[in-house]
Amino acid sequence: MSNTNKEIPTSKLKIIPLGGLEQIGMNITAFEYEDSIIVVDCGLAFPQGDMLGIDLVIPDVTYLKDNYDKLKGFVITHGHEDHIGSIAYTLAQVNAPVYATRLTMALIEHKFEEYDKEHSVQGAKLMETVRRKTVTFGQSINLGAFRVEFIRTNHSIVDAAALAIYSPVGCVVHTGDFKVDYTPVYGDAIDLQRFAEIGKKGVLALLCDSTNAERPGFTPSEKTLAPIFDNLFEENKKSRIFVATFASNVDRVRQIINTAYKFGRKVAVEGRSMVNIIDTAQRLECIDIPENTLVTLDEMKEIPADRQVIITTGSQGESMAALSRMADGTHRKITIGAGDTVIFSSHPIPGNEKPVTRIINQLLQKGVNVVFQDVHVSGHACQEEIKLIYSLVQPKFSVPVHGEYKHLMAQAKIAKDLGFSKDRIRILSSGDVLELTPESAEVNGKVPVGDILVDGSGIGDVGNVVLRDRQRLAADGIIIVCMAITEEGMLVAGPDVVSRGFVYIKESEDLLSEAAAVAQSTVEKCLDEGADWNTIKMAVRDAMGDFVWRNLKRKPMILPIIEEV
Repeated sequence: MSNTNKEIPTSKLKIIPLGGLEQIGMNITAFEYEDSIIVVDCGLAFPQGDMLGIDLVIPDVTYLKDNYDKLKGFVITHGHEDHIGSIAYTLAQVNAPVYATRLTMALIEHKFEEYDKEHSVQGAKLMETVRRKTVTFGQSINLGAFRVEFIRTNHSIVDAAALAIYSPVGCVVHTGDFKVDYTPVYGDAIDLQRFAEIGKKGVLALLCDSTNAERPGFTPSEKTLAPIFDNLFEENKKSRIFVATFASNVDRVRQIINTAYKFGRKVAVEGRSMVNIIDTAQRLECIDIPENTLVTLDEMKEIPADRQVIITTGSQGESMAALSRMADGTHRKITIGAGDTVIFSSHPIPGNEKPVTRIINQLLQKGVNVVFQDVHVSGHACQEEIKLIYSLVQPKFSVPVHGEYKHLMAQAKIAKDLGFSKDRIRILSSGDVLELTPESAEVNGKVPVGDILVDGSGIGDVGNVVLRDRQRLAADGIIIVCMAITEEGMLVAGPDVVSRGFVYIKESEDLLSEAAAVAQSTVEKCLDEGADWNTIKMAVRDAMGDFVWRNLKRKPMILPIIEEV
């Protein structure tokens, strides 16, 4: 139903962010009207530094599981990890149809294939059970009480879409991640005309990308980088050139390849995620690569260094990415060193500054020429583009999305400068239930949200207790106290003290001998008092903890082990 329906709706439209607010990543938002729920995006977040051993962070979708009978489908704005990265994990719990544009759907299907290989047990697979529909720009789909229209936008990945979500209460426009690029590398410019047409018909609320809301002006076009790459290749004619960028930035890769072709160089792509995305983009004809330009790493060995370009992952300092392995000398096929040039065609995502700096330092120590400045443009709208969308859409209510709290506040200030009163701006937290009528927008209640940690094939089996143990092990190590006690309560072996990550054993033999003596006296005292094994373990743990703290001011994990003989 569209917002042109003259009947007064009897229910409220609910907008429920299940993730993606107060953080960068894990974007997922539910829209609910009576017996219908649709979900916009289904992303992941990457683990923070204290999440030791964790691979991915995905959203808690308890609310969707509890209301599964209402769930009509997932509509996806674009193919970045923070918008599609958790979709396989989520649909394994709440199977529902998925709607997305061409490249986005291809990347989602790749996620399903990976999940089916790594996580699914024998039986139904996501690729077989999840209904999928590829949509085109301008197309609308009906999902229960909702109609969703896909609108062309520009971003740092091909086929990005904004959404016009029509409900009985009114139309909500969700921009997704976007920028206004009048000269995109691939495809057409953002459909500003459609935004204006929808705005004239009346828009209840605008959910707008806040990532660059603190930055004044306009985001430059992706095409502005072409002459910069040309100049860098000219300045480094005698070097083998590496370019590190985001795997998903197909337009960036295309420009790098075009410059390489212009300078008579061959190109190899390294990094699993980048290879997969470029292969998919080629298959869908989203990228046009000149003939005989792209080669394999093995074929590159026969080509002179000054005719080589290697486009690689690792621009964010990821420890296992290709560039990281090149920098620390563990890459199996590429040795990087003096005479090479590495171009970072990206800016560090907040939180990644230290690992990026670490890689730069490693490369500089090897004698590599590192180029880090002015080789990147953002895929997100700055302040003037955000103002443009507000002016075209003319929403009744402003709901900033996508970003940390400071980014949401920056967009709220933009809305205020455009004349929005305080009661027309709603800054939400993940889990808030925003209820909208044609005349009001009020937060009324919370739903369960949170982080689900993925560690290898384990999903959600690592919680705060396990993370604290890992942090403690990483900080101070572990001491294991082993002993053998008879059924009659006689100590016949040990206690032996073994440590890992605590002290260097060869230089601390006296300390460990004293620790063993403390453990033995504690055990003997407990046995004399007829204590049970649990009491003995607690006493050993306390005595050893006190001993270590007095001598070293450390708090290692202490694990007493008793074997019955």
